[in-house]
Amino acid sequence: MRNYAVILFALLLVLSVSACERDKSGGGGQGAAGPARNLPEQGVFMAPHFVLPAVAGEAVDSDAYRGRVLLVSFFATWCPPCMEEVPAFIELQKEFAARGFSVLGLSVDEGGIDLVRRLVEKYGINYPVAMADQQVTRGFGGVSGIPVSFLVNREGQVVQKYLGYTDHDVLKQDIQAQFAMAAAR
Repeated sequence: MRNYAVILFALLLVLSVSACERDKSGGGGQGAAGPARNLPEQGVFMAPHFVLPAVAGEAVDSDAYRGRVLLVSFFATWCPPCMEEVPAFIELQKEFAARGFSVLGLSVDEGGIDLVRRLVEKYGINYPVAMADQQVTRGFGGVSGIPVSFLVNREGQVVQKYLGYTDHDVLKQDIQAQFAMAAAR
């Protein structure tokens, strides 16, 4: 029985690490054609409504982000590429918050809110972080690997999906494009 548990644990560890491992092509989720930014087969879709428990104590309600450009990032504390993205998210939040942009971190950790709270404090995360549930992951078309982020425009439409580590400059360019599109309307 003990051998079975050890084998099962090792298998789960290998699978979880490989699920969030960075693309080794040198582009951090970028191949020759650019970053992995594919949307589900249905194309652009409306972001789901959700109310989730926030690490800071109060609930995070997606309605609070209406009219803002929003980067929703699904992550876990044990995922190295997820943690590599945090400094870029902090900078994006600082740079664009005044223009109507927000980052929202959604943890898929099963270790509980205290584990995630410690991570928020350790990194000095300046954006809201909440605990994801199955309903919200399904609402974003399913989360099959992490990190995965979704860019939501001011109308509440998911317009980009970033699977794997995504470079700060790619995110910045796409966020600025959303501002430009909104200004052109």
